Amino acid sequence: MNEKTVSVYGYGRFGKLWADILAEDYRVKVYSQRGLASGDVPSGIEVCDEQGIFDCDALFFCVAISSFGEVLGRVRKYCQKDTVFFDTCSVKVYPAQWMQEQLPEGSLIIATHPMFGPDSYNLQGDLVMVMCNISTSDPVFNEWALYFASKKLRIEIMTPEMHDEKAAYSQGITHYMGRLFDDLQLQPTSMDTYGYLSLLQVTKQTCNDSWQLFLDLQKYNPYARQMRDDLKKSIEKIDLALDKS
Repeated sequence: MNEKTVSVYGYGRFGKLWADILAEDYRVKVYSQRGLASGDVPSGIEVCDEQGIFDCDALFFCVAISSFGEVLGRVRKYCQKDTVFFDTCSVKVYPAQWMQEQLPEGSLIIATHPMFGPDSYNLQGDLVMVMCNISTSDPVFNEWALYFASKKLRIEIMTPEMHDEKAAYSQGITHYMGRLFDDLQLQPTSMDTYGYLSLLQVTKQTCNDSWQLFLDLQKYNPYARQMRDDLKKSIEKIDLALDKS
């Protein structure tokens, strides 16, 4: 067991998964604004109040994108100089900017996006962890990159801008189509193809996440509007080709 103390701020579906992963190697503390009792977390994980959670070597914010800025403003007074701060938001440009603006000057910051969630973590396949070095030394950043690689995650190092542009056309469009299929009320039939079953699985997986996450993915990714515009243009182009055929 590593002697470092690692905190998880936010104990929703993803925060719980993240705390469980970290607890395999570190002493882990958790905090939730909704309140937690010791019986709400697995044995070995410590429940803290909002101030106590910041007494740690590293802290992961696992909160909704739309509330992240407000959280940073409120907890700035608790932040300690040598703590490494991470976000885990599904977009990167705005969270990285917010951390730079609102955490104390000189804070050690790594922006991350674990490209999986509670529904996909235990599935077979290639799980990706995006990391953006915002304001840490190379040794600190590399130490954490090696740690996540040891958890059998494929590390992708890029800028927040690169992440959001790629994610708009991968994660963003997947969640958009999942909500579209859900609105169409697609149902299994007695003659489903594997392709159609895959669409139903996309619907189930994306709609198991909150509506707030869907809104945040579209609102806080600066490339999401262009993705949706491109999608609409492609639909119109194909419809026009069908009309002409």
